[in-house]
Amino acid sequence: MYKFDPKSLKAEEFINHEEILATIQYAEEHKNDVELIDQILEKARPQKTATGWECKGLTHREASVLLASELPELNEKLFKIAEEIKLAFYGNRIVIFAPLYLSNYCVNGCLYCPYHLKNKHIPRKKLTQAEVEAEVIALQDMGHKRLAIEAGEDPVNNPLEYILECIKTIYSVKHKNGAIRRVNVNIAATTVENYRKLKEAGIGTYILFQETYHKESYETLHPTGPKHNYAYHTEAMDRAMEGGIDDVGLGVLFGLEGYKYEFAGLIMHAEHLEAVHGVGPHTISVPRVKPADDIDPDDFDNSLSDETFEKIAACIRLAVPYTGMIISTRETEAVRSKMLKCGISQVSGGSRTSVGGYAGYSSDERPHDTEQFDVSDQRSLDEVVKWLMESGHIPSFCTACYREGRTGDRFMSLCKSGQIQNCCHPNALMTLSEYLEDYASPATKEVGYKMVEDELQNIPKEKVRAIAKQHIEDIRNNNQRDFRF
Repeated sequence: MYKFDPKSLKAEEFINHEEILATIQYAEEHKNDVELIDQILEKARPQKTATGWECKGLTHREASVLLASELPELNEKLFKIAEEIKLAFYGNRIVIFAPLYLSNYCVNGCLYCPYHLKNKHIPRKKLTQAEVEAEVIALQDMGHKRLAIEAGEDPVNNPLEYILECIKTIYSVKHKNGAIRRVNVNIAATTVENYRKLKEAGIGTYILFQETYHKESYETLHPTGPKHNYAYHTEAMDRAMEGGIDDVGLGVLFGLEGYKYEFAGLIMHAEHLEAVHGVGPHTISVPRVKPADDIDPDDFDNSLSDETFEKIAACIRLAVPYTGMIISTRETEAVRSKMLKCGISQVSGGSRTSVGGYAGYSSDERPHDTEQFDVSDQRSLDEVVKWLMESGHIPSFCTACYREGRTGDRFMSLCKSGQIQNCCHPNALMTLSEYLEDYASPATKEVGYKMVEDELQNIPKEKVRAIAKQHIEDIRNNNQRDFRF
């Protein structure tokens, strides 16, 4: 008998191979069980309570049954509930961020990434602190307030000290009315001591994609370098939380392994974090393998259709209702539009995936020589902001929860009670107003202020609504910035 234990700190016990295979078999056997599927959907549906909203979430087996089901009527209900959950806990807000690539030096041999050590024809580049500052100014001039920094794993070229120095530089840059208020970090698995240092540096979320939860495939895809160690990589989030980082972000790279296997592993990882630390993942990202230098997605035979991809996102939303869900510019505008209805709550905008890709380039120029992957949605941030508003979403540049200490279980308790609506909704409108005043095109500004005026009426508490309205007037007329609840 195999050992599956969500509370274990051993990777192969909380992400158990035999349990995943049994789950996939169970889902296949029950994919046409209308009564069971309907029960699972009803369990997932958000329930209004006296203090807000409540969602029970789903186990990895329950969620896998939904993913396997091909019954059209029940699938339609699944997508509807996913949208209901997202609106209940996050409203119609969509958080905006951008990646900042610091260095593509890497000692790993990952077969799906152009930064792998054996790729000798990609230029290697590492930003100096002056170049980091220039990139941050360029990002601020676009209107960004939240960054996700990225770097390859290289203890010589990209030691933790370099990452910490970059974070300090990023937070120090204040250009015109611009400021980066939250730095999320996507770097290789490291030690508890190093996670403590990242926490002390003031990072927001620590993000680490698992790539694949299939141990044998993982070791094949990572033939050389420190990333080859499956257990060390998979157990990184536990070390991060032990090091004091409240918010961690999960993700798999869909296309490397069978999607049903990856989905079950991802939900099991979320269950593990909840069981051990009392708080699940702050975010879950859903990237797919994309073309890049020296990388052809056709080399991997686990590609999935847009329809399956969208269903995966909807099932994640039902299974882990309180998590932030991220879709990047890897995906096209059309796919991103559909994913917004599946529970997505964060998108990147105006992204460059090359080292030094922002400073010195216009909005329609982009260097390709050091890109980690092709950017499918190449619209400017202004175009993304306008698109979101025209589709009924509030683009939010808010970082208030992180800066007010509402992280980890404190954030989740607010989210679960529904009280976060009295913080996030006005904060979104105030940070959107900052963007409209400082960076928006005339057409975007016109759409934006109509939205701000309409959405002010949807703030539940009259006192909060009045304060938010006054702050927005101060932003527009008195050049004041950085209000937050």
